[in-house]
Amino acid sequence: MIASLAFDVGAELGEGPVWDPAAQCLYFVDILRNRVHRFDPVTNASRTYDVDRMVGAVALTDADDLIMAVQGRFARLDLASGGVSSVVDVAAAGGDLRMNDGKADPGGRFWAGTMALDTRPGAGALYRLDPDGSVRTMLSNVTISNGLDWTDDGRTMYYVDSPTFAIDAFDFDPVTGTIANRRTVVTIPKRDGAPDGLTLDAEGHIWVALWGGGAVHRYTPDGTRVAEIRLPTKYVTSCAFGGPDLRDVYITTQGLDVPAADRAAQHAGGLFVARPGPRGRPPNRFTG
Repeated sequence: MIASLAFDVGAELGEGPVWDPAAQCLYFVDILRNRVHRFDPVTNASRTYDVDRMVGAVALTDADDLIMAVQGRFARLDLASGGVSSVVDVAAAGGDLRMNDGKADPGGRFWAGTMALDTRPGAGALYRLDPDGSVRTMLSNVTISNGLDWTDDGRTMYYVDSPTFAIDAFDFDPVTGTIANRRTVVTIPKRDGAPDGLTLDAEGHIWVALWGGGAVHRYTPDGTRVAEIRLPTKYVTSCAFGGPDLRDVYITTQGLDVPAADRAAQHAGGLFVARPGPRGRPPNRFTG
């Protein structure tokens, strides 16, 4: 299956799509331009929010704003005014590090990880922001913290540290938010690209964007590849289900590493969409 262009936004580093079922719109970020985008696929209307810092991820909240992982802190975005308010500083996530991918878990906590600007090995970490505003370091010695999601029963968390070329699973305690028993469930051949953002569908299958591979792949929980969405550009960053029936897959891409002469033809940095068949799930919300 080939994805089609939904929004030729020209992001330097598009990431983190999340569908809002109530507003029937998609939010996603352009990390390097400090932007959060809102896109309505019915009217093609869009709005851009400038948040003044590199922003790695956003999630919906129970207050109808967005929680954000920005360089050095967690913050909130007021969708009406565009105002940004700090929630808590994370000193270890600043300096020459930045926030990368993130997502809310079934218990209303917000998870996001970091990476070094020079991508040096082991400099990053994975953090958990709890509803009371406290922050806990859940993993250290991470290189490029990336996609994560949870199974419907709340007992398994999937996670990507991109240079491992693997999708790992953890046992997850939905009450305490703790993780244990890390193991690899999917190994990505290097020729396919590095795993980036991911999401689960309603059948519990894993959809993962492949950085450098120009594709999104679908895997069963035992690691068998069963479907592929191809894109016309190489640097595919993340994916999320959306649309009225949650059967559209929205896919973010990066334009910065594509030669300038090729960007327009590839729509590099654009937002793409495909309709592969399986249904997705509504996103979790941060409850702080």
